[in-house]
Amino acid sequence: MTSSADNSSDVVAMVVVQAGRLLATNDPWEPFQLIDPEGNTVDAVRVYFADLQASGRSPATLRSYGMDLLRWFRFLWMIEVPWERAARAEARDFSRWMQLATKPVRPHWRHPGELAETSALSATNRYAPSVRAHSETVLRSFYDYHREEGTGPILNPFPLNRSRRGERAHAHHNPMERHRNERSGLYRPTVATRIPRAIGDEEFNEIFAQLRSHRDRALVAFYVSTGARASELLSATRGDVDPGRHVISVVRKGSRVVQELPASSDAFVWLRLYQVQSESLIPKGRHQPLFWTLRRPIRPLNYHAVHRMFERVNVHAGTAATLHALRHTAAYRMAEDPTLPLTDVQFVLGHAQLTTTQLYIAPRQEDVIRRVLAHHAEQTRRAKEREPVAPAPGYASETLDVLFGRGVR
Repeated sequence: MTSSADNSSDVVAMVVVQAGRLLATNDPWEPFQLIDPEGNTVDAVRVYFADLQASGRSPATLRSYGMDLLRWFRFLWMIEVPWERAARAEARDFSRWMQLATKPVRPHWRHPGELAETSALSATNRYAPSVRAHSETVLRSFYDYHREEGTGPILNPFPLNRSRRGERAHAHHNPMERHRNERSGLYRPTVATRIPRAIGDEEFNEIFAQLRSHRDRALVAFYVSTGARASELLSATRGDVDPGRHVISVVRKGSRVVQELPASSDAFVWLRLYQVQSESLIPKGRHQPLFWTLRRPIRPLNYHAVHRMFERVNVHAGTAATLHALRHTAAYRMAEDPTLPLTDVQFVLGHAQLTTTQLYIAPRQEDVIRRVLAHHAEQTRRAKEREPVAPAPGYASETLDVLFGRGVR
């Protein structure tokens, strides 16, 4: 057995073999399984997934947690340390490895024999701080569960920050702000607060002009008017659409509650055109999915297909927008409307906290740059219109004219 603490510099620089996998079983009782290099199910992860599922976590959450656990187990398999024998030294070196290592090179899904261009080893292809923070949280939760069950190590390899261990939780909490986890993980990186990126009107028009089907136009119109998440809109059925009231019902991602969302009239127009065009191909029935694939065999549309569609549209439009940016665009448009209360925007977006919705009242970077540049231009114009002032003794008027942009250079 190799100890990670003995050769930590080699561990950080090593290439972790992509052994094992996260298997989607299509079984609602056990949606995902972590498979080791020998093809066996990792029981420690299986019981942890069962506990998460009992707590109301969705299959999407299990998959997200499973990818973090798979990365950790691959690291342990590489250094030949059993998961129950992992200590702080292994957690420390894993955190360093995630900070310094590049993402694994994977073959492109369309060309299995070729490597994807976006997976090339480069300094810009490292794990983002948000990915590392999520991984630290998942692994600390995994070991906390097994410590409480008595099936794991007594000490969590991913401890809380020692500098706050002796303090009372939320001792310095501002009552005007929401509660945050003041005792964060010791190896948890600092994640900068990101301003949601919206799509500008000109860019959105270029993207919409590149859409090639009524189905895609209806999808984008619903996304940008309802603010629904990509997976939420795809949960809608034919019976969930009410054109008379201009609402569409979706299943919320976290709570799994069915909620009606108001949508623009354009979205329902494009949807009706899509339904008329594909009436003979799409199965009838109120409980049938609303959106289907365009290519045969006809199947219900899923997130990955919509994501690839939007990527192709971006290539043709010469833009770099993301599918999730449509939700941000809808949120900014609603938040900027003075007649629409922010609590209404919170309800439509499905935010549990109003502070999350308040992110969309912060000024956008492109708007700030545009306004500040206009400010500088206005200052320059006013400076040129001012009456010339006699320079102080010792200053040449020609030099001041060049400095302040007056006169002919």
